[in-house]
Amino acid sequence: MPSENQEQSDKEPFVEIDPSGRYGRYNELLGCGAVKKVYRAFDQEDGIEVAWNQVKLRNFTNDPAMIERLYAEVGLLRSLADKNIITLYNVWRDAENNTLNFMTEVCTNGNLRDYRKKHKHVSLIALKKWSKQILKGLEYLHTHEPCVIHRDLNCSNVFINGNIGQVKIGDLGLAAIVGKNHSAHSVLGTPEFMAPELYEEDYTEMVDIYSFGMCVLEMVTLEIPYSECDNVVKIYKKVTSGVRPQSLNKVEDPEVKAFVEKCLAQPRARPSATELLNDPFFDEVEEDDNEENVYS
Repeated sequence: MPSENQEQSDKEPFVEIDPSGRYGRYNELLGCGAVKKVYRAFDQEDGIEVAWNQVKLRNFTNDPAMIERLYAEVGLLRSLADKNIITLYNVWRDAENNTLNFMTEVCTNGNLRDYRKKHKHVSLIALKKWSKQILKGLEYLHTHEPCVIHRDLNCSNVFINGNIGQVKIGDLGLAAIVGKNHSAHSVLGTPEFMAPELYEEDYTEMVDIYSFGMCVLEMVTLEIPYSECDNVVKIYKKVTSGVRPQSLNKVEDPEVKAFVEKCLAQPRARPSATELLNDPFFDEVEEDDNEENVYS
């Protein structure tokens, strides 16, 4: 039986159709970032809703490096295949309108930050289940050949299908592909979630573990880390001097606090995603019997 959204979709006209005629874009905006806009769209062949990501390239005519980065994101996404990473279906450049368009899967309940704000009464087990899936996505990225560092992991870049509790990492626009034993060099990301060494422009995939720790902290406290700071400079000073966000003091469960602290440790002391997945913190989190069916 078609959902209310589906019925509404069928009544709405497409405002744009891709060159193959398969995908139609609606006017409804799902999200808007500094670089791209994301619209609700429909895959007429498979009969599913998808996300139409659109970048106006004219905004970057004087910034060829940014255009290269956008192409790199798309190329990177196409090479990834993991149940905890947003899937890319198709990509094309619209020369007439000077846009780069790519179709990705859409998660029914948007990002984890908004979802968590909407549902304030969530058990620790549920939060651990979400956290474990984020870690599985990070493990896939970090053990990928070559290694992929997300660099901008935060709760607004993690998406959820709330009806099945399925979590996926998205927005790999700032991802860096680095070879083995090489560190990345550039400062990009969301200040509240950036590891101290990111500011020093010499870092490894361990920056994602730090950001993951901040995601767990936000999920538990419902507060964006360092919200006590009213500007980026203050955040930078606290992060680089090792001052923890005040919200960490609000975590009453010692197990949760210790787990977050592990993630925020000095780079060499931080556990890898694989090590964290084997942490006793997740001992009580059982794999869903139907997990493979859900993700297949």
